[in-house]
Amino acid sequence: MAVDRRTFALGSLAALTGSCARAGERRLARGDSDLMWPQFKARFLDPTGRVVDNGNGGISHSEGQGYGLWLALWADDRNAFDAMLRWTEATLARKDIALYSWRYDPRQPDPVADRNNATDGDIFIAWALARAAETWREPAYARRSEEIRAAILAHLVVERFGRNVLLPGLDGFSSPNLVTVNPSYIIWPALDRFRSLDGSSLWGPLIADSEHLLSAARFGPRQLPTDWVDIAGANSIVPAASKPPRFGFDAIRIPLYALASGRQPLVSPIIDYWRDYRRRGSVIPAWIDIRSGEEADYGLSPGGIALADRSLGLKNRQPLANDYYAAALQMLAKSL
Repeated sequence: MAVDRRTFALGSLAALTGSCARAGERRLARGDSDLMWPQFKARFLDPTGRVVDNGNGGISHSEGQGYGLWLALWADDRNAFDAMLRWTEATLARKDIALYSWRYDPRQPDPVADRNNATDGDIFIAWALARAAETWREPAYARRSEEIRAAILAHLVVERFGRNVLLPGLDGFSSPNLVTVNPSYIIWPALDRFRSLDGSSLWGPLIADSEHLLSAARFGPRQLPTDWVDIAGANSIVPAASKPPRFGFDAIRIPLYALASGRQPLVSPIIDYWRDYRRRGSVIPAWIDIRSGEEADYGLSPGGIALADRSLGLKNRQPLANDYYAAALQMLAKSL
């Protein structure tokens, strides 16, 4: 189910800060959207509302649709939002459960042959709908978001080894003795919003246990998380045996979501890792093997660089990439 990512005075001050934070949560700062969003639409959004992953043979997936919905909301582009939502509901929405099939491949006789979901896509869609319901005062968005959130809680949040775990998908990630998770699917600002909507009793345990998970998923000399992680017991959190033990194309998203939700301590090792390369004036590799120390012989994509710059508090003025995933990461780094 993984997509090939290729190259690529404290009292009053505290009260004021809290008030500003809540105000910021109620609206999306548009920032550079006036410039970047039209380019993103022109390159990756087809007229039907399908976000096209041009780095993977022109497929589409729930991740891309979720990112697209979020970015259209950021840009206050309701027409694009509704087009993407219509296509997503008509093409990827499952009939049996309020989740989405993860992949659409127009080259295949059955473009949606794999009915499994991808939890990060579902979360982004539910989050974008909840925020759009508030921004555009549309109750139908709120109802659909609520349905998706309920399905996530019912089917994708499981208790294993004394902790609440977010499954990456319905099928293929959990057995009695092992659960495989993807830390970059823990989209912290979305989960915080879900908690505010549905209550701490529903989302609080998952949020707390996911914080503990990410604190424990620090491997190798640099203490970095891997793209995929195996949980095999209460105290057994290790790089996934079925995947390369790399901090790579998935895990680079972890700092963005953590920083967007005020959880910088969870990702301090990643920030230190990126800072070290910048201090030395070296190219940050696209991935590093946390066991052997082997590095990719090519650097981060423009999207990865945007995430590193965001984490380091640096301005990023790169033009929008021509590759879907790199461009999406650039846009997310601006919008979150």
